[in-house]
Order: sequence, then C-alpha cells, then structure tokens
Amino acid sequence: MDLFSKLKTGLSKTRNQIASIVKTGPVNEELYESLEEALIAADVGLDLSMETVDRLRDEVKQQRVTDMPGVLSLLKELLVSDLKKEKLPEDFPPKPWIVLVVGVNGVGKTTTIGKIAHELRNSGKKVMLGAADTFRAGAIEQLKIWAQRTGCDFVAQHEGADAASVAFDAIEAAKSRDVDVLLLDTAGRLHNKVNLMNELSKIVRVIKANVPHAPNETLLVVDATTGQNALKQAEVFNSIVEITGLIISKLDGTAKGGVALALTNKLRVPVRKIGVGEGIDDLQDFNAHDFVQAMLGDS
Repeated sequence: MDLFSKLKTGLSKTRNQIASIVKTGPVNEELYESLEEALIAADVGLDLSMETVDRLRDEVKQQRVTDMPGVLSLLKELLVSDLKKEKLPEDFPPKPWIVLVVGVNGVGKTTTIGKIAHELRNSGKKVMLGAADTFRAGAIEQLKIWAQRTGCDFVAQHEGADAASVAFDAIEAAKSRDVDVLLLDTAGRLHNKVNLMNELSKIVRVIKANVPHAPNETLLVVDATTGQNALKQAEVFNSIVEITGLIISKLDGTAKGGVALALTNKLRVPVRKIGVGEGIDDLQDFNAHDFVQAMLGDS
C-alpha cells in the first residue's frame, strides 16, 4: 500500500461522513449544518468549523454554485488554503542545522527522529542524533539503535543526566565533526508539568547560547488520534519553545484529520511531516492538497 493509500485509509471515517452528506439533496442551510457537524466530528473544533462553513457559504453565494460537487470543490479549496503555511528557506545556514523535537509522552518522537534521520541521510546529509531524553527508561538505547540503523553519529550521556548538558555536548560534537544536521530528542513531558517544561526552556537557552541562530527548527510531534487535546498541548509547548513546525503521527490509525487544520489555525506554522505507519519510509512530507483529498474524497 502506497503512502497516499495509507492516508486515505486512516482518514476514511471523515471521508465517508462527508460523502454521505454531499451525495444527495439541494444546496441549502441543512447542507451547511451537516457539513459543520462533520467538521466538528473530524476534530476541526467548534469555532473553526463554524468559521469555515460561514466562509464556504459566502463563496458558494459569490460564485453562484448550485450543485454538490461544486460545494465540495470549494470546501477543498478553502481547507487547502488554510493548511498551506509559509515554510523556511531550503538553504541551510552555517552548520550545524539544529532541530529540536518535542511533544508529550507516547506520540512517537524518537521513532520520528529516526525516520527523519533516514531521509536526511538518503539526501546526502551528515546527521547526528543527540539523546537529550534522559528521563524515559530505554530512550537512549532506542535512539542509539536508530543512529546505527541510519548510519548517523550519536551523542548521549547516562540515564538521568542533565538534558541541557547533553544538548551542549551534542552541539560541540556536531561542530567538531562537521555535521550538517543535529536532531535532538527530548523527554516526553505532559504539558501541565511545570518542572519538565522548565527543563525544556533550559535546553533552548543552552542551544541559543552556543549557536545563536538555533534551534533552526522546533518540531512538535502530536498524535492525530488525540484530537482536540493536541491543541492544548501545542499552545503550552509553543509558549515555552516557539514551535516552527508540526509533525502529525498515527494518521494511518483511527484519526479524523481535522486536528491538522485546528493546529495550523492556532499556531500559524506549517505541518512539516505526517506519519502513516511504522515503517522507516512511512514518514512523508505534508502535502495540503493530498491531505484534503484523502480527508474529503471525490465529489
């Protein structure tokens, strides 16, 4: 099964609900109410769903659309536009390009880092993995295995070590070894745990003190199946470390997809990658058009 097919399978619940709405009936207020309910059920969120349908209603009226395929096409255009956010330049600044990966427990940060490392290595980059998750038992070993599997350099200390110290060591090592990209793993932390969030803030301060232009990317990994809970997590993390991009994992499961819209609307940052499986190649670049197509289906 190709990546798009996996995404379609994961988002089938939302797609089937939308399909049942647009199959029959006239373009009227009942249609708009049904679409609003479908978007809310898809984890887009109440306010954003209402706003989206209001915009859709205006577009339909302005463009004098009278059929269901036309309404669905306009809805797709609106959602694709909402999901497209400004991206950073492709050119890397002075080495090393430092990527900090954050998120709550269990979203798949370490596995995601391994997959990103694999992709970067295949593109010819020299990559280092830094094990700044010193809290979770087995986290260091798990990242080490990914480093070996992908042919990346690896820096770690012992379990329970100061995470900011690990980040410092990794940056120094990345500089000395002429590394292109340093990927820093961090401990999964609940967004309401003050001490752990303070530790994350310390890591960022240490990075900036050592490399003023870094972190170049701070990626928040969220589990698509957590729905609107991901929104609160994102708000708190963003207040601490300034998120620059999103990675949405587990979109091949029972996800509804709307969380991508909710997150980009709230944070105004792009979705960089989406995870659609456990395989090393199952992390793909986010494409707004493909995502909306998988979520809403054909007219």
